Amino acid sequence: MKEKTIISDRNKGVFFIILSAFCFALMNVFVRMAGDLPFIQKSFFRNFVAFFFALILMKKQGIKISMPKGSKLDLVLRATFGTIGIFCNFYAIDHMLVSDASMLNKLSPFFVIIFSYFILSEKIKPFQGLCVFIAFIGTLFVIKPGFTGIPIFPALIGIMGGMCAGIAYTYVRKLGTKGVKGPFIVFFFSMFSCLVSLPFLILEFTSMSPYQILILLLTGLAASGGQFFITAAYTHAPAREISIYDYSQIIFATILSFVLLGQIPDLYSFIGYIIICIASVIMFLYNNNKILSNK
Repeated sequence: MKEKTIISDRNKGVFFIILSAFCFALMNVFVRMAGDLPFIQKSFFRNFVAFFFALILMKKQGIKISMPKGSKLDLVLRATFGTIGIFCNFYAIDHMLVSDASMLNKLSPFFVIIFSYFILSEKIKPFQGLCVFIAFIGTLFVIKPGFTGIPIFPALIGIMGGMCAGIAYTYVRKLGTKGVKGPFIVFFFSMFSCLVSLPFLILEFTSMSPYQILILLLTGLAASGGQFFITAAYTHAPAREISIYDYSQIIFATILSFVLLGQIPDLYSFIGYIIICIASVIMFLYNNNKILSNK
């Protein structure tokens, strides 16, 4: 019975992280569609909407606005790295193709594996490490070997965003093991990010058209879905076992970019998608078969 519960939790984690990937891909496309606005202003609206969604969900579930014992530092670190990650991601989206920026941000699962070892002391099995490496090779095909055609500075900012996101998601997992509820994690993170963005918003506010306001509200809505789903994912299963599925955002981002922005990937990108999907399927089958064999 215990083994079945573990499998069920892992499958739920995979399902939630794929939903999260779709929502975040949609968010990235909306960020680009919002036009020539400061990336911090876009970040504020993204987190402002998520803040109220989290507040409503907390009230519905009867979750109090208070930091559980022993979680204060982890909450602050999760919010800090998460905020930096969003700033970097939005900057990259504004200065690169959406698919390229999304790809760089999806280096986060690779960093989750690394920082899970240091922060959570989660062991990395050789086969799992190999699957992550294969997925990373697939990612290089998406961006093209040697980062050909990608501006250096925005690309570096995008990679930094992926690293910070990976650290933030690792802390989400740590908070989940301490019993901190997902809606409260999202609430605290969104509030923290809004407060950090507020001074810039006041001093450097750029007027927006009704269309831009609508798009930013949709950005916040998509981000809220992504945030809740990824929080649920990492509270159901260890990062080393499900983080690789977050690479599916690359596929979603490319499809949405084609439909909404007219961007078409090349042959190398398609090769990368195939490699990433194969690595994800192998990892999924390996984890489930390993648990079943230990029954």
